[in-house]
Amino acid sequence: MHPNKKQKLLLFAFLFLFSAHAYAADIWVSPKGSDQNAGTKASPMASPAMALRKARDLRRLSDPSVEGGIRIIFQGGVYELYEPLLIRPEDSGTAASPTTFEAAPGENPVFSGGVKVTGWKKANGNIPGLPNAAKGNVWVADLPKVGGRQLEFRQLWVNDQKATRATNLGDGVLDRILAVDGVKQEMWIPTPKVKFNDIDQLEFIIHQWWAIANLRVKSIKTEGNRTKLTFHQPESLVEFEHPWPAPFIDDKKEYNGNSAFFFADAIELLNQPGEWFANKKTGKLYYWPRQGENMSRADVEAPYLETIVQVKGNLDNPVQYVNFKGIRFEHTTWMRPSEQGHVPLQAGWYLIEAYKLKEPGTPDKAKLENQAWVGRQPAGMMLTNAKHISIERCVFTHMAATGLDFVSGVHHSRAEGNVFSDIGGTGVQAGFFGSEDFEAHLPYDPTDRRELVHHIQIANNLITDATNEDWGAVGISIGFAHDINIEHNEVSHLNYSGICVGWGWTRTVNSMRNNRVHANHIHHFAKQMYDVGGIYMLGSQPNTEVSENAIHDLEKAPYAHMLHHYQYIYFDEGSSYIRAVNNWTEVDKFFSNSPGPGNLWENNGPQVDEAIKKKAGIKPEFQDIKKDFQASAKQK
Repeated sequence: MHPNKKQKLLLFAFLFLFSAHAYAADIWVSPKGSDQNAGTKASPMASPAMALRKARDLRRLSDPSVEGGIRIIFQGGVYELYEPLLIRPEDSGTAASPTTFEAAPGENPVFSGGVKVTGWKKANGNIPGLPNAAKGNVWVADLPKVGGRQLEFRQLWVNDQKATRATNLGDGVLDRILAVDGVKQEMWIPTPKVKFNDIDQLEFIIHQWWAIANLRVKSIKTEGNRTKLTFHQPESLVEFEHPWPAPFIDDKKEYNGNSAFFFADAIELLNQPGEWFANKKTGKLYYWPRQGENMSRADVEAPYLETIVQVKGNLDNPVQYVNFKGIRFEHTTWMRPSEQGHVPLQAGWYLIEAYKLKEPGTPDKAKLENQAWVGRQPAGMMLTNAKHISIERCVFTHMAATGLDFVSGVHHSRAEGNVFSDIGGTGVQAGFFGSEDFEAHLPYDPTDRRELVHHIQIANNLITDATNEDWGAVGISIGFAHDINIEHNEVSHLNYSGICVGWGWTRTVNSMRNNRVHANHIHHFAKQMYDVGGIYMLGSQPNTEVSENAIHDLEKAPYAHMLHHYQYIYFDEGSSYIRAVNNWTEVDKFFSNSPGPGNLWENNGPQVDEAIKKKAGIKPEFQDIKKDFQASAKQK
């Protein structure tokens, strides 16, 4: 063979091998693909789970292609998941070879926990209980089935817009409760204008200080202009026993009246466009379309999953070096309120058991007069025992409870440049808040430090329209955790507080320390609840800083019990060793409620330099996430 030809062949072979090595660890996925395919761009796989399995096998077999990392690349379209995508220790990468789930350039992949509702028809004939206003306007479809079982859900989206579960919330000014009998577990209200013929699905939602409670109605007994309600267990006992926050009766007329309330989930309440009701007995779903919605071709989604992605390691073998880039996570539900009610302590943490102590005093606080044990809401993405995880430029939307949750044992990880919108509960959450076996007021400082959440970066995220179901949830919520850096986020349009850091109501030094809330832009909050802070701090947190944030447009909550109990920065019980410095607020209104020692307040209020206000919020290099999200919403 001619030397030149031989050299060319060798060069071609080298380039081929180099090319194969460089791209062999790229696994392509498309909704139009097949899991029998090779996973190339031309022959993509179909499901995230099987693509992850292929990546896992490459690592298990020590394939040389993984040396530079594995990219699982998703083409545009909807990936309907029938169970959460579970990422295990065996899926871990390394610093030099991470595993990355990412969108193909210029495309918009969606991981959906939802199920499409099809077969809509104009509802004809007599529908028992349907209000006269809705007759002739309502459409009907069969409730979808998953795995042969009728789907139960608490949310519905029509053409990418959240519909409203049938309610009287929007019918005008809310009524107030009349009386509470804690011993008999009864509540008296003004007799409703609506007569409920079937209360099997009926919920009573009550406003109480800084939280709402969802109570499943057991009985209704009307006596003239007064009506007595009782509720199902276990929420009835919790609601009538727990002292904070309890149903409020303004006996002395010192505040803004008794607790307000409204009803939900009865066909008698379906009286406005955009409302829906799912009749579990008949298997029918009713919906009154909004103007411009054509139900014969509408995209209607009901949520099936409570969690879309679980990153789950263990203390001895955490998941590590996994990245998410440009993925959209949509459609989750949360069924506990329909099954056991929902009575929160604070920030969405639901009470499992809580009661007033006959003799005050606990190991940490001699004067504490109540105890409480709490449970955690699910999240669209949940991380447990993981490190070196990054979530960047993703979208979390159409979720019933929490968006993203760093649960426990997570460290040296970050969430940056993400959008959280249309979230029923809290946008981003991290740390320990108590549990079934750990009372919520105790200082948490575990012997095994691996359990702690620490060194988390939460930066340049847009969090808006969160807390839209659980009004007492928040934008960003941090419990017992340390070295959490929350900076340059925009947090807006919330029913309660913006950013909350700390837990435990204790001055005792514990695992919380070195947290930082810096240069965030917080606005349009406290729409429904008071005892609120744009930034809310709680408990002892040595070397923690709140600095250079901009806070404005604190709303006037109509049913707040204490109309002036709102703060731009709020140091609540036990807040200790925290610096609040150079924060711009539109009004000089701050508050400290039984704080601990070592706090510093310096140069906070409307007089702060205008430059600090302008620099707060999402940095210029991430401003495109707002434009891209708004553009995608308009396209849909």
